Amino acid sequence: MIRRGCILKLLLLALNVVLLMSNSYSQGDEKEYIVYMGDRLKDVSSTASLYLSMLRNVISSNVAPDSVLYSYRRSFSGFVVRLTEEQARNLAEIGGVVSVFPNKKYSLQTTRSWDFLGFPEQVRRATMENDIIIGVLDTGIWPGSDSFSDAGLGPPPSKWKGSCQSSANFTCNNKIIGAKYYRVVGPVKSPEDVLSPLDTEGHGTHVASTAAGRSVASASLYGLGSGTARGGVPSARIAVYKICWSDGCYGADILAAFDNAIADGVDIISLSVGNFFINDFYEDPIAIGAFYAMKNNVLTSNSGGNNGPSAGSITSVAPWLLSVAASTIDRKFLTKVQLANGNLYEVIDIHTYIYICTHLTPTNLMAICTLRYCRIGTLDPNLVQGKIVVCDTLTNGNGPFSAGAKGAIMHYDFFLKDVAFSFPLPVSYLDDDKGIDILRYINSSRNASASIFKSMEVNDTVAPYVVSFSSRGPNLLTPGILKPDLSAPGVDILAGWTMAASITGVPGDNRFSPFNIISGTSMACPHASAAAAYIKSFNPTWSPAAIKSALMTTATPMKAPTNSSAAEFAYGTGNINPLKAVNPGLVYDANQTDYVKFLCGQGYNKITLRIMTGDDSTCSNATNGTVWDLNYPSFTLPTASVSTPIDQIFTRTVTNVGDPTSTYRSVVSAPAGLSIQVVPEALSFNSLGQKLSFNVTVGGSISRSMVSASLVWDDGVHQVRSPIVVYVVASS
Repeated sequence: MIRRGCILKLLLLALNVVLLMSNSYSQGDEKEYIVYMGDRLKDVSSTASLYLSMLRNVISSNVAPDSVLYSYRRSFSGFVVRLTEEQARNLAEIGGVVSVFPNKKYSLQTTRSWDFLGFPEQVRRATMENDIIIGVLDTGIWPGSDSFSDAGLGPPPSKWKGSCQSSANFTCNNKIIGAKYYRVVGPVKSPEDVLSPLDTEGHGTHVASTAAGRSVASASLYGLGSGTARGGVPSARIAVYKICWSDGCYGADILAAFDNAIADGVDIISLSVGNFFINDFYEDPIAIGAFYAMKNNVLTSNSGGNNGPSAGSITSVAPWLLSVAASTIDRKFLTKVQLANGNLYEVIDIHTYIYICTHLTPTNLMAICTLRYCRIGTLDPNLVQGKIVVCDTLTNGNGPFSAGAKGAIMHYDFFLKDVAFSFPLPVSYLDDDKGIDILRYINSSRNASASIFKSMEVNDTVAPYVVSFSSRGPNLLTPGILKPDLSAPGVDILAGWTMAASITGVPGDNRFSPFNIISGTSMACPHASAAAAYIKSFNPTWSPAAIKSALMTTATPMKAPTNSSAAEFAYGTGNINPLKAVNPGLVYDANQTDYVKFLCGQGYNKITLRIMTGDDSTCSNATNGTVWDLNYPSFTLPTASVSTPIDQIFTRTVTNVGDPTSTYRSVVSAPAGLSIQVVPEALSFNSLGQKLSFNVTVGGSISRSMVSASLVWDDGVHQVRSPIVVYVVASS
């Protein structure tokens, strides 16, 4: 999710993380470690004594039973414990332990969107939609929202094996059929945090209602975005796993939620959480949990991250999960700022206040220069009370708000022009050129004043395009796999909100609303999760890879000029199209064996492979595959330079899920200098479920750092489209 001036937060947080990484722990310092032990133990009743015995071997003979902070036992095995670095190394050497790694912290990544995708409320639905369960791993949920009414819904499906952690402030129903919370690292650190599945932040409620919320008429944020709010699969059930708190989302809790969600019987996992830095698969709780989900026929949909537009910023890169970028819809919010001299500025912004008009106070004219940045405690209330403050940077607005300002105008050279933020007071943020214009006006007038008007909705005729904050490829961990996989609406999304927090979460902001408008790949992810659930409701036996393939090969190609330089590294195969995805014609299927071959080809050994699979899989000549042969719905080829000759063969297999008797012909589009040959050029099927293989040979050379081509299999009814991306990989 992107909101509350998070651009500055992202920059500062990235610096803080680097600084934290440089501060190594001394030998005596303890921190939480995840001790991962692979597949679920057959005798779970003895796990407690087994774990204590292992700890006594590396710590001391008098280890207390409560030393184990959490045990994983339903879908895989392991536990969480506080250790020194030396103890962690020693524990990793004990038989039965697959890996030991630190409990790292991850971060959250938020009416009109479904209609914009061509997916109306009256779309054809399968009766089985009532039996689809989406597991939402997030900040919890607000059960009192109308989005989660269970009117007309029967009891949970018989496959459901989960439970509800009810309390005085939380109960489940036939819509929210299960709810748990996880807090392995100790007591919560903020009075805003509640030890229950109750959402006191808003993010989880927004995500859940986007994916599976019931239809709610006349929904809006103080009149903005007015319409019917609904999820993509409004009859599906929701299982809630609260893993995020005011201090972040920890890997131990994420793994615990995966462990339970898989065993509980969810069909799709929606996870709008990610990291700032890329980790190898065997060190990434999300990649490990998603692998186990895949083994149990559950697709994980994951937000791509909010670290764009830098190249290589995407961190959700495991090929067995669905990585989702954030795209715009055809609605944006603008705010007008008018100076008393008549100058008028229109900026992308969200504020709900009707209208303000007052004097301007430039903080750069105050006595202390640090006041220019409008931090909390740096503004003199006597100078800014009841006035519009001009700030020389973009902040979350807390400084002017707490000092009693009536509004703020912020200007900043690192300026996102394609996403609106919410603030606790009327705020407009401009680029530096416009900000300088306003400062010149203030310096030329003794009674400078301005008006900030309430935000208004306008049509964005260029949409869809990927928003600037959405993390980009290429995939730095596995350059031969295209990431993100696809894009979905993630900008200015109206959806349900908690009534336990204001719309900004800023203390003193008294605007509470059952709906809120926020942005982020966090908001794109549940759109893709719902689309996956929609496909699953019609095709209950399809594997996670088949569902993912259907979404990717039917996505709408994106050609907006704002994404011309990043192209597929911004949007993957394109923008989701749920209606087409339910009947894709052909799918690129894959299973655990295929991913094991892929990992072996990436240099995994017996130890690192077991971390991922949890079993006794080994790498050999028979299982050593290349990234080019992983049955992925896209084709990606890194090369050393624009002058390097290219000659690469990809092998793929497609499964017929369309018409029993059909012939697909290949249609190739390629730029000058790049040759693409498909053998055979046509695929003739005689039955459903039939599999046929083909080779794609990419040759020639490229004239710039990245070029895009495509392969479409066309039978006259279905167009199964795969991008082919060739790019120069950075030497670093």
